[in-house]
Amino acid sequence: MKYIRNAIAGLIIVGVVMLSTACGADNAGNAAGNDAKVSEEATAEQRVMNTLKGDISIPTDPKRVIGLSVVYPEFLYALDVTPIAVQNYHNDFPSYLKEPFKDTLKMGLAKVPNFEAILASEPDLIIAPLWWSDNDYDQLSKIAPTVLLPQRDDWRDELRDIGEVLGKVEQAEKVIQDLQTKEAEAKEKLHSLVGDETVMYMMIMAKEIVVYGENSDRGSFIHKKLGLKPVETFPQGELSASISLEKIPEYNPDHIILQLDDESSEEVRNRAEEMLNSSLWKNMTAVKKNQVHSVGGKEWFSIGMSPLADLYAIEDVVHAFEK
Repeated sequence: MKYIRNAIAGLIIVGVVMLSTACGADNAGNAAGNDAKVSEEATAEQRVMNTLKGDISIPTDPKRVIGLSVVYPEFLYALDVTPIAVQNYHNDFPSYLKEPFKDTLKMGLAKVPNFEAILASEPDLIIAPLWWSDNDYDQLSKIAPTVLLPQRDDWRDELRDIGEVLGKVEQAEKVIQDLQTKEAEAKEKLHSLVGDETVMYMMIMAKEIVVYGENSDRGSFIHKKLGLKPVETFPQGELSASISLEKIPEYNPDHIILQLDDESSEEVRNRAEEMLNSSLWKNMTAVKKNQVHSVGGKEWFSIGMSPLADLYAIEDVVHAFEK
């Protein structure tokens, strides 16, 4: 019996040891599994991107993004990302961004980024153009991962660049294709409304009056994308021309698209009032025929440079010429 009791005791001890070992192994396995899971999650939350400043780790799905260019916020929103802070030229956002940007911080414009405002915004990603933010990269990258993008001649390439950063390449292409469809539809409709009548797109600024030719971003949108015929007297090869009030009648188009650079500026308003009350202006064909189409400064600020501004302007132009 003593032998049996000792044997049973021995078996119990062995069993306890084996159970403890198994539990320890299982716990170790769970710990290893948890570590692996954490590692996988960390990898899923971050990805390495090759940028102009080398390889950097950025959030896979950034939630708090700042685009340091006046037009970058429009690219971000076109890709369903609402920026937390923006640089703004006008005091107010254009009407098509007023509601979605109601909680977005306005940082104004300056020669250097507003580092204090950027830091306070707690971004998890900063996107900026190389030409403007290269000298500030080190300071920006201490606040959040910062991607500098190259200068592009076409906004579509800028949108594609941002789409790549956000992992939304296909969505960027869809935005471009959808706009092309809208442009084609508007071009056909405007041709039926306007035909070969000439159109001049001009902006009143604080210090000058500017007419945009078909080779500028703005003019290309009006004259090439929408097919509205420019005046023949505009200097060929010029992107834009700064003209005096006395020279305006030399162009004498059938229609005028008139934009005030900043409606809140007293200088701009005074210059506009001077022009609109002058006999030179009142004797122009477009004015006599009541074919001057006034457009919003904020809403048209980025036309030819942003899909959102272009979409707004398409509806604006078609509606104006329909009337």
